[in-house]
This record gives sequence, C-alpha cells and structure tokens, in this order.
Amino acid sequence: MSTLMAHPGAPKAVVRRSARSSRWTVLALGALVVLLAALPFLVFESVTSSLFMLFVYVVIASMWNLLAGFGGMVSVGQQAFIGVGAYTVVALADQGLSPFLALVFAALTAAILAIPTSWLAFRLRGDYFAVGTWVIAEVYRLVVIKIDALGGPSGRPLTGMSTVDQTLRAAFIYWSALGVAILTVAACYWLLRGRVGLALTAVRDDHVAARASGVDVARAKYVVYLASAAGCGAAGGLLVINALSVQPDAIFSVQWSAYMIFIVVIGGIGYLEGPIVGAVVFFALQQLLADSGSWYLIVLGVLAAASAIWMPRGLWGQVIDRTGFRIFPVGYHVDLTALETRAPARTQERTS
Repeated sequence: MSTLMAHPGAPKAVVRRSARSSRWTVLALGALVVLLAALPFLVFESVTSSLFMLFVYVVIASMWNLLAGFGGMVSVGQQAFIGVGAYTVVALADQGLSPFLALVFAALTAAILAIPTSWLAFRLRGDYFAVGTWVIAEVYRLVVIKIDALGGPSGRPLTGMSTVDQTLRAAFIYWSALGVAILTVAACYWLLRGRVGLALTAVRDDHVAARASGVDVARAKYVVYLASAAGCGAAGGLLVINALSVQPDAIFSVQWSAYMIFIVVIGGIGYLEGPIVGAVVFFALQQLLADSGSWYLIVLGVLAAASAIWMPRGLWGQVIDRTGFRIFPVGYHVDLTALETRAPARTQERTS
C-alpha cells in the first residue's frame, strides 16, 4: 500500500495492491474448492464426468486469456499444445508411467516445444500471428500423423488404465481436472501480480511504447507463451486420460481454439474471472442444447456476436462496471474511501 499527495496540505489518496472486497472471498473460494473436491462422494458419477469438461474449459480458456487478454497475442493455434500434451501422456503410458503422473510431463513437453515454435511465431504480428499459429498447429498434426509409433492418422489407445477400477478411475480423473484448473488459475494470478503482469499490460497496450520505456518485451512474451503452452499441454493430457484414446484430427482440431475464444469473449477478456464465468456459461449451454443439433451452433454464434457488439468487455466486465467487485485483482486501485473519511476531518479542523 502507498499514498499519493497533490500538495502537503491535501488529503492523501491511498493506493492499494488489491481491492478490499476481494479479501472476503477467500473463505468462500476455499469452501467452494472443498465442496468440489468432495463431489465424488456426494453425487453420481455422471455429474462428475460432466464437470470434468467444465474444468478443462476453464484451463484452456484461462491460457488463451493469458496469451491474448493480457499479452495481446491472439492465437488460433493453441490446439497444437493440447495435442502435444495428449500424445505425451500416451507415449509415457506405453513406457509404464502412470497417466496421472504423465500430466506433469505433458505440460513440460508442451512448454519445451513452445520454445522453437515461438521463434517462428514471434516473427509475426497481429492477424499474421493468428493465422501463423493456426498453420503451426496444422504442421504439428501432420507430423504426428506421419509417425507410425503414435498410431498415424488412426490414433492410439491409452494403456495403463484398464486395470484401474472404473469408479476409482472416474474419481481420480475428476480430481486431476479440478487440481489442474485450480493450479492454472492460481498460476495466472501469481504471474500477473508480479512484474511480468505489468510488462504484459504495457505490451498489450502499445508494443513499441513498451519497448521504448525499457520493458523487456521479448521476455514477457516468452514467459506468457510458454505458460500458456504448458497449461494447454496439461489440458490435452486430461482429455486423453478421460477418453482413453487419442486421434490426431480430433485433438489438433481448431474447435479447441474456437471454444477458447468464445468462452473468453463471453466471460470477459483481460480479466482472470472472465474465463471462469465464460466456461460456466458455455458448459451450461452445452448441457441445455446437447440434443438440439445445428441449433446449438446457431445459438453460440448469436451469443458471441451479441456479446461482441453490446458487451465488448464480457459478462464480468459488466459486473465490474456496476459493482467494482473483483475476485482476482491483479492491478492497483485508488482507495477513495480514505479520501472521503479524511477530507471531512480536515474541513472540520479548518472551520473550528
């Protein structure tokens, strides 16, 4: 916390690192996490199986929001790292490693491969970057198809899960997805609260001005790109553990990027809460319109267009505009309450 003064006699404006209202949400978030963790003991397996995809949506949308909403890099090719994570789990499971432990290596492998990928992608800007990342993802898919050890175009089944009890397996899959979702949101919060977060904001607002001001643009972009790749890799690992098989056309499909963009646009781009809100809305629409056929896609398209036109900051942006409430504050704010409480006191002193 710090203070700002216009002149020695003026009341001080208190600048805080986070909003006071957010501190009261810690207990509520903790209770929610405990409740979600206990669901396998409280509800039927069908419920936890459905919630699995909600957590995956939170992970991939948070990663895309970190990349585009905070870093200003609009990618349409994050499915490349989803596929890398999935095939990493399959390959390590063939070597006898538990698929759940392989999730760590799925994230690590995706981050490592993101390094040479970034050398090419970062040469592009704006629309060229978006299209370029899509092309790179297609290259990853074509390379995987050419490798017979990975099953070629037909894909591969996941080994090492057949001996696990089905109920226990479903519970562990659910807990793994919940854990990855929590770690993803927490990692984004930790990353954006530091200097990297400030650098990302500067890069997003004006790339040239940020560099001229001394911001290490390259480092900030590399950090967020690698972090986003790692999260998507973990999500890909979760998907293959849940499906027990992987197929290149499905796991490298551009639909994953479409899901990310839709969720973030609906929830609110540039807010950590946005992907969570958008994922809940998207998940609810999937459950309600699952049997509607093509109407499902029509509704999604209409909602995306309406949100872009009338709610460009998304649902969470509307909440902030109306209430100022933030669950995960990552910036600074001026505490006007301090001014309001100190100014009357000074006025009373002068009148007396």
